[in-house]
Amino acid sequence: MNELTINLDVSSSVPLYEQIYKYIKKEIQNGGLPFHKRLPSTRNLAKYLQVSRTTVDMAYGQLVSEGYIEAQPYKGYFVCELEGLYHLETQSDGRLSKKEDASVKPKYDFSPNGVDLNSFPHNAWRKLSKNILLEENKYLFRLGDAQGEYELRSTIAQYLRQARGVSAMPEQIVVGAGNDFLLLLLCSMFGTGQKIAMESPTYKKAYDLFCNLSNEVRIVEMDESGMKIDQLMKTDAQIAYVMPSHQYPLGTVMPVKRRMQLLEWASLAPNRYIIEDDYDSEFRYKGKPIPALQGYDRNGRVVYIGTFSKSIAPAIRVSYMVLPESLLDLYKKRGKTISSTVSRVDQMIIANFLNEGYYERHLNKMRAVYKGRHDVLLEELRAFRGICRISGENAGVHLLLTFKNGMKEQEAIEKAAHQGVAVYGLSRYFVGEARAPGQDTVILGYANLPEDEIREAVGYLKRAWL
Repeated sequence: MNELTINLDVSSSVPLYEQIYKYIKKEIQNGGLPFHKRLPSTRNLAKYLQVSRTTVDMAYGQLVSEGYIEAQPYKGYFVCELEGLYHLETQSDGRLSKKEDASVKPKYDFSPNGVDLNSFPHNAWRKLSKNILLEENKYLFRLGDAQGEYELRSTIAQYLRQARGVSAMPEQIVVGAGNDFLLLLLCSMFGTGQKIAMESPTYKKAYDLFCNLSNEVRIVEMDESGMKIDQLMKTDAQIAYVMPSHQYPLGTVMPVKRRMQLLEWASLAPNRYIIEDDYDSEFRYKGKPIPALQGYDRNGRVVYIGTFSKSIAPAIRVSYMVLPESLLDLYKKRGKTISSTVSRVDQMIIANFLNEGYYERHLNKMRAVYKGRHDVLLEELRAFRGICRISGENAGVHLLLTFKNGMKEQEAIEKAAHQGVAVYGLSRYFVGEARAPGQDTVILGYANLPEDEIREAVGYLKRAWL
């Protein structure tokens, strides 16, 4: 499938990427694009529609962030199988009944995966793109360094030292198209059959990736400080995958004492490593930013992974990892055979975006935008204090509501859906046999919703739950 017939209106006030996004989303909801259907590549669709590839990237990125499509490394974009929405269907007696499906778009969507694309720095991105292409550097269209452009890696190293306390040289950094690709690369380096410790609930895509690549996942319980080290010690895990700055989806921040215990576990045996996924550390609303775990590492046991997907846009598809020096030889032997998955042009745009101060200004703007939405949502949720406990609100772009009045998670989701509001259950993030009995919790992400829509949406939730 190389094309989609989309009638774009260039004179419309609706951006082209949004027109593409809405068309594909509607086709998925109506069944015109069936589940697991492969979509055209961004390059082919951009060529067919005669628009820039960045326009298609942004449309696909929003669809990925909302869970309508997924990107599979080396394969492309595919339509996801969706659950939990409703549409009206006529019964044999002529009455209307509600059937669980994905054919009706909720009026308000508290997706925990979204970002505010309305704040994307279009002008700066357009300017940088134009300047780089005007330079007519032929080398940008040759196959580049498998680790990524040195200028970008050097810029990332400087940013990480200043913003996250990460100690890294450009030679330790590998650039890739998304965190999932970098995890895939790590698995190819370590080889199959690794024992990997993970928390539950956790980032489900990482869990699925580890399992699909013939690794053995060991589930370790959590407490209010994160992964329980005493339980980790009892496993035969060689690798621990954690999100210490803002655990997904619970929002737990791992304190320094627990971090030191985790580093001690890694140092007690040879070839033990920690994968630190630092996916959204830029957004914190209480207290000072906590330095990355990697900054405390003195034995070279932490693999640090970061991304620009949350801070700029999912369609940017630029992530990076910092390898400890002990793994550099292994990377050169097994990992460097895989070419860079990010175009050199896009890498240079990102490098200039950081170097010329655009990224800092954009982050400051987005922190203010998300802080405003965060505060509005917390204020509106005061009405639920009698029936819910709020958690995970100090960082990131989502929070959790745990019901204490006997309401079940699925009941809350269905009642909200009847009012046109999409909320998401915590249970979908549990893996293995680990569960949290008695904790019926929903997740509310607020990056996609302006402040006025947050107020309106919570008003409908009051009708549903109170």
